[in-house]
Amino acid sequence: MTEPLPSPGTPVTAVLEPAGRGDRPPPARFAYDVHTWKEIAHLLANLPASLAGFVYTVTMLSTGAGLTVTVIGFPLLALGLMGSRLLGRMERARARGLLGVRVEEPSRLPWGGGAGGFWQPLWMALRDPVGWRTVLYGLIRLPWGVLTFTVTLTGLFVLWPVLPFVVRGLANADRAMVRGLLSPSDELERRIAELESDRGVVVDTAAADLRRIERDLHDGAQARLVNLAMGLGLAKEKLLEDPDAAASMVEEAHGEVKLALQELRDLARGIHPAVLTDRGLDAALSSVASRCTVPVKVTVDLDERPAAAIEGIAYFTVSELLQNISKHSRARSASVEVWRSEGRLFIQVWDDGRGGASLDGGTGMRGLADRMGAVDGLFVVDSPEGGPTTVTAELPWRDRSGALAGDAGRTGRTAGKASVRGRG
Repeated sequence: MTEPLPSPGTPVTAVLEPAGRGDRPPPARFAYDVHTWKEIAHLLANLPASLAGFVYTVTMLSTGAGLTVTVIGFPLLALGLMGSRLLGRMERARARGLLGVRVEEPSRLPWGGGAGGFWQPLWMALRDPVGWRTVLYGLIRLPWGVLTFTVTLTGLFVLWPVLPFVVRGLANADRAMVRGLLSPSDELERRIAELESDRGVVVDTAAADLRRIERDLHDGAQARLVNLAMGLGLAKEKLLEDPDAAASMVEEAHGEVKLALQELRDLARGIHPAVLTDRGLDAALSSVASRCTVPVKVTVDLDERPAAAIEGIAYFTVSELLQNISKHSRARSASVEVWRSEGRLFIQVWDDGRGGASLDGGTGMRGLADRMGAVDGLFVVDSPEGGPTTVTAELPWRDRSGALAGDAGRTGRTAGKASVRGRG
């Protein structure tokens, strides 16, 4: 339907559309606007910028590569790649200011003092994909800078009626180069973010475990040993005056010693059980299942033992889940299955209880999910209301020597995720 024309004398309000959305400039026009002049400025600045980048890149590569036969060659090359990162940052800033291209800054190289000492950060700098892509950018930019400078400068005098369209095409090629060579790798950035998050989870978990151990020692065994010392001191004083009372107090102290020893055994089992170190998952999980208030069938199908860290996480995961079954499930039976497939360690704990388990129902399940995520594991809870409940955990298989096996088995998986299915 055609809108009616306004009557004479009626004021007309003009609605101005925004000049551009995101980093996309408005369409090119014959008339020169601020976006066109910014693109012209960028193309004219390409020559000095690309000349400086080309000279730096060629000098860095020739010097670093030529001196690799000496001790200082590789450190010089690593420093040169770090300087290339700085050039890339400057080019991203120039493209952001003149072309409107918004490219995220890549993550900094981690320089934490690891076990590799000096060689680990050196090796990471030499393998830095951001630095090498910036080197490639610096090498191919010189001929492009000469071309864009010549065409733009000449066009200002002989092609000025159609120059906005020519400039737009050249600027779009510049935008593609910046996005393709100076943008961070999505996969690499995602992985770095995951590792930083997992490191925080590991640190927080370790701190919480230390606080728990300190609290258990202070409130449990330490308090009993203090009472024991006081009781033995009183018994010593009454040994000559009232031998019968002293004997009774020594007997009471003997009972306190037994309780303190039991608490220390439980605490040591909570830190790392000896049966797990000596006999592996099969025996350790059978021991845990024997203490569960629900009959548990344990099946462990492993032809060899995984790394100690993976074995410990698997043990404490099953132990926590069996404690939840004892306390909350009202189940009549349960089962634990552990097996290895495609370089992954799978754990499945099932019970026929009332169901309704969830990751946000308490800190226990969430803590298990976080611990799994810290080692690229999966944690899936399938617990509809009324039951049954099936919890499946998946861990990367690491050999006892520490090597990671079965990287191909991780294809198509999302590492470190926790999910809930089938909740009422």
